[in-house]
Amino acid sequence: MVGSKWLWALVAAILVLAACDPQNIAELEEGLSTEADVRARFGEPENIWDAADGGHTLEYNRQPAGYQNYMITIGPDGKMRALRQVLTPANFARIGPGMMMEDVRRMLGKPMRISRFELRRETHYDWRYRDGPNASDARIFSVVFNTDLRVLSTGSTGDPEQDRSERR
Repeated sequence: MVGSKWLWALVAAILVLAACDPQNIAELEEGLSTEADVRARFGEPENIWDAADGGHTLEYNRQPAGYQNYMITIGPDGKMRALRQVLTPANFARIGPGMMMEDVRRMLGKPMRISRFELRRETHYDWRYRDGPNASDARIFSVVFNTDLRVLSTGSTGDPEQDRSERR
């Protein structure tokens, strides 16, 4: 029972953070806002991805309960270059067979779920996203990797959690 309460508290905290995202985004301006400004609004990133030009990208994950993952690019000058919500059909279309797991992770951020299927020798990464403005637009994007950590296939399906909540 304690585990269940802890899980609900975690989900509530994630939802509160996600509700603040639009305001935090509105307060940041590309080319002017600094990394310190970004961290003041978004907190510590899930991951930091180095760039070849000396800059880096801060990953802000809203999975498993949220529908967004943000990648915020900081240039070598310490200024914000870009702020992108990366869980989009356009980004999903860029992922194809043979792509490395690390490249997918860098593009989409941490997935909401990782499932390993030993008999099939596959690993599945799933991200929750919305393909429109309504709650009924909730979907799951999945990427299947082989044992060499390369993409075998991708696909989207309706979010079963959303389907269950609509039936209640």
